[in-house]
Amino acid sequence: MSEFWLISAPGDRENLQALERMNTVTSKSNLSYNTKFAIPDFKVGTLDSLVGLSDELGKLDTFAESLIRRMAQSVVEVMEDSKGKAQEHLLANGGLKEKMKCLKIDLTSFVTHFEWDMAKYPAKQPLVSVVDTIAKQLAQIETDLKSRTAAYNTLKTNLENLEKKSMGNLFTRTLSDIVSKEDFVLGSEYLITLLVIVPKPNYSQWQKTYESLSDMVVPRSTKLITEDKEGGLFTVTLFRKVIEDFKSKARENKFTVREFYYDEKEIKREREEMARLLSDKKQQYQTSCVALKKGSSTFPDHKVKVTPLGNPDRPAAGQSDRERESEGEGEGPLLRWLKVNFSEAFIAWIHIKALRVFVESVLRHLWRSRDCNSVIKTIFLMSTSIST
Repeated sequence: MSEFWLISAPGDRENLQALERMNTVTSKSNLSYNTKFAIPDFKVGTLDSLVGLSDELGKLDTFAESLIRRMAQSVVEVMEDSKGKAQEHLLANGGLKEKMKCLKIDLTSFVTHFEWDMAKYPAKQPLVSVVDTIAKQLAQIETDLKSRTAAYNTLKTNLENLEKKSMGNLFTRTLSDIVSKEDFVLGSEYLITLLVIVPKPNYSQWQKTYESLSDMVVPRSTKLITEDKEGGLFTVTLFRKVIEDFKSKARENKFTVREFYYDEKEIKREREEMARLLSDKKQQYQTSCVALKKGSSTFPDHKVKVTPLGNPDRPAAGQSDRERESEGEGEGPLLRWLKVNFSEAFIAWIHIKALRVFVESVLRHLWRSRDCNSVIKTIFLMSTSIST
């Protein structure tokens, strides 16, 4: 991404050609692309209020940037296997022209064609009120972000714990996805089926000795259910009253009885829980193919990447309300919320930048004029080629 500089110049006649002079200087070495950065006339207030705003805006600027980075990282984390497409969701709502309010554009284009949002942040209000509105908006976004990401992380952790149980060795992994009802003697008052882990080198020994490890072992009742690199999982059926004796003799022969009793309802519950968590996690960022399509538009002086809402194949200006409301169709609730609020936070951040350069400029040049509102009239945006 490019690096941007906001540069202000006093609004007297001598500096009306400042942008042209800057273009002349920077074009010689292709140093930067310069544009006018339009901001309205604000109600400046007193010197004391400006000094206070300068400090507050600095802190708010840092907070907004941190929030935006966290939201961008959240998009990457939620998309997981589709991380390469995360950039497609980090866009800003339109604002280049009134008729383009329904578009979403890339962040660079939003900055280089910035327009102050009078509807959200009326310039006629005192600067303190404007800053307070932005601060409350960002604080609410952060609160919601913490709540939503905490819920998602809890879901992710629960799923990972279940997945770990299905990926361990025979001593630790869950057996609900391995065993079946047919492997056990169920509903018997006297008989019970145990699961025994036998090291691979001892398979032959097991087959020769399991019937004599204890009294009352059912002959030819063993069966290999599954195996891993270290050993296999065998069944054996015996009378309930010799369970402890059988376990003791098995340990002496390096056979391990795995504590597991077949409970059909519990196994079904565990399987359903895994399926539910997988589904819930996927739905948090599920995106249909339609939602990933992009349109494009170009301004005469600057290329702008644009994503129309709704059907991307139709002109945005002619879209119906129903089509615009279809924005986000096929996307999970968390990804959809992140997209919308990343845009809101980024737009608020650029407005903070505009306020900062205005306030700092007024304070810097206050000594040159008694009329604060006439001090700063010209602000330029320098977009350099330096990567950040």
